[in-house]
Amino acid sequence: MAISDPTYRLGVLSVSGVLVATIGYLRFCGSVTLPPKPPPPAAPTGTARELVGKATAQQPIYLKGLHDDAQEASVPEPGLDAMGRKLAYHGDDKSVPIAVGETAEIAGLRLTLQVQGDELLLAINNPLSTAVAYRVDTMSTLGSVCNSAPALPFDAMVIRGGTTETRVECIYRKDASFKVTRVETVELPPLAAYYVDHVPPSLVGIEDRIARGHHVEGAMCSTALSQMVRSGIENNEIQWRDLVDFYARHNCQRYSFPPSYRAFTSDGQRALPVVE
Repeated sequence: MAISDPTYRLGVLSVSGVLVATIGYLRFCGSVTLPPKPPPPAAPTGTARELVGKATAQQPIYLKGLHDDAQEASVPEPGLDAMGRKLAYHGDDKSVPIAVGETAEIAGLRLTLQVQGDELLLAINNPLSTAVAYRVDTMSTLGSVCNSAPALPFDAMVIRGGTTETRVECIYRKDASFKVTRVETVELPPLAAYYVDHVPPSLVGIEDRIARGHHVEGAMCSTALSQMVRSGIENNEIQWRDLVDFYARHNCQRYSFPPSYRAFTSDGQRALPVVE
């Protein structure tokens, strides 16, 4: 059926009016319901140090560190079981006098007192086939005078298997006497030896007279002990063995010593990494 022009124009105007009215209503009076926005992701909380600690506490991050560190040190990569094993410890705190030219065997180490020019030297030999972390405390009747003796570069933290480290003890005086007051050792697998080597000796309680000669390839860790840990060391609640045991399992660039940590006395005693 044909539609006249006036009727057609009227229909178009009617439809247009309805559209304009609908759009205006929605624009100024109505609202379109949209689905609710998802909540924003929770922001990390804590200080920068705490956030780093939470990240390094994750076992996959720890394992990735073992892989990277083993490659850097050119040693076999250990697994969690190997890193969690008890480390053999030897200690002796009996005072042992030593004269120049004499050798004493204490806690598995061979100690020989020598003279070179005006300096008194102590040669420390590790007869084992494995590396050891070591601490040898000594005393001279010259006392603080020994601090003025120039230091020779040596490894004050680790002795590799079958090798000798020689350090300056004091200025040589014929009338002075010398004794060893304590020796401690911890046997270390290859990556653990690499880790301990880069710990500053002062961090594990080695006196400055000895620590100042420490020299190894690579940068030392800049980790500082918390006041709680320092107090534990001063009160003899935290021992040299505890500190070495921790750093033998943890890269000191990424992990700090927890105040509650004590040396493992059995395999797998705690889950690694140990973080507080």
